[in-house]
Amino acid sequence: MRDNISIFIADDHPLLLRGLIDQLKEYGYHMSGAADNGATALDQIVKMQPDIAILDEEMPLLTGFEVIKKCKEKNINTRFIILTSHKEKAFIYKAKKLNISGYIIKDEPFIEIHKCIQSVSKGIPYFSDIFSSVFKNEVSPELQKLKLLSPSERTIVKLIAQNKSTKEIGELLFVSSRTIEKHRSNIISKLDLGYQKKSLSTWANDNKHLIT
Repeated sequence: MRDNISIFIADDHPLLLRGLIDQLKEYGYHMSGAADNGATALDQIVKMQPDIAILDEEMPLLTGFEVIKKCKEKNINTRFIILTSHKEKAFIYKAKKLNISGYIIKDEPFIEIHKCIQSVSKGIPYFSDIFSSVFKNEVSPELQKLKLLSPSERTIVKLIAQNKSTKEIGELLFVSSRTIEKHRSNIISKLDLGYQKKSLSTWANDNKHLIT
């Protein structure tokens, strides 16, 4: 029964929040509470421990991801669904890393939220088609490439993503600039980046969410 599923919602857009609450009630769901910022959401979720929490990602005080991380640290059993406009691979990767139960894009019809809740309530994760496509086509291939790198090479890529120069990286790792250049060449080869100027720096910055 839908009214046996307790749901908490957090979103800092009042009209969207009100609309979601009304639609969920129309579908027969039990609303345990709502919040318009992340700090209140965290406090209420910890107190009430609803079955499912639907969170906007970008909220004042705490983001949706930060709320989820803190709840998991407290061993809260609530299952989490992110409702967001973000389709970028950095957000997709963070959501996957947090092992959330659902991810729905805001411009999708409400029926997707309903399907997601029903699936998640049965212990089956449910992700927007866009989420699955971005992870499969943009995130996963880069993660596979990173697996080819040695620990020291991964460290160098992290430092490159922080915009450190070859000289600075060498000083930090207590090796010569020549050694770092050799590592850079090996990394470029393993990542199949070609040898255009700044190809590694560009890749590291574009994928810093995967390596930092």
